Amino acid sequence: MTAAASLRTWYWWHKWTSLVCTLFLLVICFTGLPLVFHEEIEHWLEEGKPYAVVAEGTPRVPVDQLMASARAQYPDEVLEYVYFDEDHPTVYIGMSPSHAGDPKLTHYMRYDAHTGELLHDPPNLHEEQFSFMGLMLALHVDLFTGLPGQLFLGFMGFLFVVALISGVVLYGPFMKKLDFGTVRKDRSRRLKWLDLHNLLGIVLLAWMMVVGVTGIINELSRPLFAIWQGTDLVELTAAYQNTEPPTQLASADEALRAAAEAVPGHRIVSFSHPGNMFATPHHYMVWTHGDTPFTSHLIIPVLVDAATAEVTAVAHPPWYLTMLALSQPLHFGDYGGMPLKILWALLDLLTIVVLISGIYLWLARRRATEARVTRLMQAHQHSGVAIAKSARASSSEPVRSSATGGRS
Repeated sequence: MTAAASLRTWYWWHKWTSLVCTLFLLVICFTGLPLVFHEEIEHWLEEGKPYAVVAEGTPRVPVDQLMASARAQYPDEVLEYVYFDEDHPTVYIGMSPSHAGDPKLTHYMRYDAHTGELLHDPPNLHEEQFSFMGLMLALHVDLFTGLPGQLFLGFMGFLFVVALISGVVLYGPFMKKLDFGTVRKDRSRRLKWLDLHNLLGIVLLAWMMVVGVTGIINELSRPLFAIWQGTDLVELTAAYQNTEPPTQLASADEALRAAAEAVPGHRIVSFSHPGNMFATPHHYMVWTHGDTPFTSHLIIPVLVDAATAEVTAVAHPPWYLTMLALSQPLHFGDYGGMPLKILWALLDLLTIVVLISGIYLWLARRRATEARVTRLMQAHQHSGVAIAKSARASSSEPVRSSATGGRS
């Protein structure tokens, strides 16, 4: 294949992968802006009572007490999970009509970790997803279609990565006669936007590649977690396969203490109740992470026997779940505080410019091509008319001469 033919092939890949994924990437970029600041926005929009301001060192109320309060609020429902807010002294408790029911019917209550007071009891998650942040998250993750939407957006992310790679291949030959950063302002509007598109694309390349690849990995979170549940977790709980789930559960506080002792240097983030889709019928699944900047994003689950509150296994995650855990903060830029979030937002806005300029260049190229074809057709028609007139003139000349001669 010649160099020209190879470039045409790469151009074809760049054009069509970009065109197919651009609309969906714009949705992801626009919804990703508020999600970068989701913690701040959610706290600002948070409803309910504020948590109590207490003296430093004030002990927290037992988790069992909070769970008992939640069950008293909804005696006909089951407890799904308990989540501990690391930034504020609040605890979230999830409830649903059934462990095997529709996840959209799950709802949560927010409690004050120091006083045990119920601060907020919002509607179920199906209604919560139509809040501002709920809409942004659903559009960003799955387009309101669950796993099919996640897989579809993951494929759009793959096309985006292909478009980036093909763009890099095309950039070298394009820049041979131009200095880096050149924007030909004295030329046509299309050329100015082409130069800007190429400049922003190559400058943002590393960031867009990181966000694109981590986005693909994040969209595969459910299948990856299902693989772990069907392999490693099955092996860890093999001894419970033929036993009935316990009817009397051990204290959640005892289970949490046992889990903390099993993984020193880790903090407990949440735990899933026995029967929940992220636990087993026989265990509390306690989710922990480390205290260092690196390990704070690595989740280590601890299985605690729900009947005895004894640790049965520390489930060190396989490589693909570690990859998933590390990809999440890289994707949203929420591992370096507000300065990094602002940087992520600015890079997101510049990526939007790259995407929109790509659409403009495609449309402008189409219009230019159509105009060129129209001019050629018009020129062809004009030349055809001129030739016809000339032919008629040539054919009539002898006749006039003959007639004149006849009259002589």
